[in-house]
Amino acid sequence: MKLYYDFHIHSCLSPCGDDENTPNNIVNMALIKGLHVIALSDHNTGKNCPAAMAVGKENGLVVLPAMELTTSEDIHILCLFEKYEDLQRLERYIDGRRLKIKNKPEIFGRQRILNERDEPIGEEENLLIVSSGISVEEVASLVKGFDGIPVPAHIDKQANGLVGVLGAFDYTLGFELIESTLDSGVALPRITDSDAHYLWDISEAEHWIEAKSCSAHGVFEALKKMCRQGKG
Repeated sequence: MKLYYDFHIHSCLSPCGDDENTPNNIVNMALIKGLHVIALSDHNTGKNCPAAMAVGKENGLVVLPAMELTTSEDIHILCLFEKYEDLQRLERYIDGRRLKIKNKPEIFGRQRILNERDEPIGEEENLLIVSSGISVEEVASLVKGFDGIPVPAHIDKQANGLVGVLGAFDYTLGFELIESTLDSGVALPRITDSDAHYLWDISEAEHWIEAKSCSAHGVFEALKKMCRQGKG
């Protein structure tokens, strides 16, 4: 079946994410846009994923747990998972290496953790938009080791994109899928996402994947199939 998606959406937990990007608002906007599946992908954390996944389940929208990891080189890597427990394992690993710099909400924005009713249950004290302490050479194998899919984010952009930072795409790094809006010339399967920091930026029903079922497992299997095609 054809499933319309947006795998790169930030919530109000990302300091650069709008305060209106709550789990309920994100899910409802995705449904209004006609999407079948999304991924919540905050910077270096997945703590708002449980709420978004619960709201999605209640409203018929598949929500994959994810994060946008920042490498030591300031390259953004979208890390997609089928199960939140696997994302948690990656987050715990990163927490031991990530730079610990106190957030200044008045400068960078608040980092709010919400429940499925959009009620605040915590706030991340350390700034999330910093290096995870993971190098680009190790990130692909690390994410795969936690049963995730690592995807170099927005590689057609100069800032924080793998090609923009390194100057070229290095196929030996172990990536099998890329995220790009434009044709980047990289010979790997591609997904196109919004990188939405505001509700109105969430993708319209334009980009789709073919999956056997509208479920987290079905979507994740479809993405893994795309990765295998990239190897071929």
